[in-house]
Parts: sequence; structure tokens; C-alpha cells
Amino acid sequence: MEQRKLRFALFGNTYQTEKSASIQLVLSCLERHGAEVSIDAEYYQFLKDCQYVGEQASHVFQGNAFEADFVISMGGDGTFLKAASRVGHKNIPILGVNVGRLGFLADIRPDDIESCLDAICHDDYAIESRALIQVDTDGEPLEGINCALNDVAILKRDTASMISIRTSINGQYLHTYQADGLIVSTPTGSTAYSLSNGGPIIVPGTKVFSLTAVAPHSLNVRPIVLSDSSVIELEVESRSHNFLVAIDGRSEKCKEGTRLTLRRAPYDIQVVKRSGQRYFNTLREKMMWGADKR
Repeated sequence: MEQRKLRFALFGNTYQTEKSASIQLVLSCLERHGAEVSIDAEYYQFLKDCQYVGEQASHVFQGNAFEADFVISMGGDGTFLKAASRVGHKNIPILGVNVGRLGFLADIRPDDIESCLDAICHDDYAIESRALIQVDTDGEPLEGINCALNDVAILKRDTASMISIRTSINGQYLHTYQADGLIVSTPTGSTAYSLSNGGPIIVPGTKVFSLTAVAPHSLNVRPIVLSDSSVIELEVESRSHNFLVAIDGRSEKCKEGTRLTLRRAPYDIQVVKRSGQRYFNTLREKMMWGADKR
């Protein structure tokens, strides 16, 4: 049976030259399989400047004007998150190649690229569906993309004073957090900013969100886990009369009094995983559990 010609869209880290050397291996492997390749314009210009690609490179696209069977993210988890925001509701599976540091989302090592792409071209892979958090406001709309794959963080701005975050779940009052901020995390983002603030590790696919305070005034405040069908309403008071909303690390300033409503987005992000890959193996490796031999 003739192998189907696959289309790939490539995104990548445009800051560190040495982290893009693996792109030549990716492109040669895709060319060997007869795949159609498109490259994000900013990433293409970076690769051309670094002499990793020539003028004859495949299609180049601007913004979100791309269609593909798969997206490849070359970088770390930050690059993966940016690629996911560009994919949005297109429902295109994303493969993360880790040329960054830790890499929970981008978990394919450069020396595994060739075997992984060979497997994809022969339909030997798995797809994991990851939930997103959608943020809506009743005041000024957010300028950027309003959905987060990792987390939404409400944070203080330009002052040493804490902010007050009145929190309600499904219309029921929960608590007014006096803290530097509040992180609402998906299971995907539970090993990111939330974890560094004492939040729980949540296995992907678990249908929950977590709320974790950033430097809370009261030591009695603890993270809480709730169903991802919940609607979370937040009202913020601040001495500076504004605050930050960070959606997967992309920060926007909001005025005091802006009501935020967080809920599960109407679409998911599809993540490509190697067949037989086990989450707990990845967790042990990335968290270095058992590395202390004392």
C-alpha cells in the first residue's frame, strides 16, 4: 500500500543558535519520507541567518496561515506552548522535540528524532488530548490568545503589596486570597509554575484544575483541586489599581475591578507521544526521583 504523503508545520526557538542544529536532521528525515514541510516565517528567517537552511527551503507561512497533519516544535516547553497557541482549535497534533532543558511537553530527545519521525510516518504513535483553560473578562478584552495549556496566573504588579483575589466556584464563594498571586493550572501545567509554588502533580488526562496561591499571607492556605467542568470567577483588588494576567507566561495588564471567568476551553490540544511511552517513567526521569543515593 502506498504511504500517504504527510504535511508538517515547523515552529522553533529563535534565540539560541546551538539549539537549532537538530533541524537539519529533522528536515532530511522528512525529505526522505517525501513529506511536505512548511516553516514558520520567523523561525525560517532565524534558520536562514544561522545557515541551517538555504533559499530553496520548503513553504514558509505567516501567523496562523498553515494547515498540516502534524506540527513539530523545536525547542523547550516554552516553544511548545507558543506553538500550541498558534495551533489553537485546528486540532493538529503537536510533536515536541526537546532542545531546551527540562521538557515535559517537548520530550523527544534530539538523538531520538529520526526514529520518532520514522514511526510517525508509519502510523506508529499515540495521541494525548490535553485540556486548556479559557479566560474571559467582563471589562476590557484580553489582547492576546485567551486560552492556556499550562496555567493562568493572576499576579501583583509594580508594588510590594499583596493583592486580594476573591474566588468563587460555580457561583459559590470559596476564599479571598491575600497573596502575591493565584495560579489556576491544568494537569499539563501542574509540573510547571504551580509545582514551584507547592501545587500538586496531576497526571495528564485527569479531568481537574488546581488552584495554588503564590506566597499567601496565611500559612493555612493550601492548594485545592476541582473538576475541570467548574466555572471559576475571580475579582481582584490591588493598591496599584491594576494587576497582571499571565496566560502560559504571556502577561497582560488588567484594571482593578475586572472580573475574570475561567473555564475549560471548548477545544483541546493534541500531543504526539511515542507508542509505549509511559508518563510515570518520564516523571521519574524529569523530577530526578531516586537520583539521591545517600
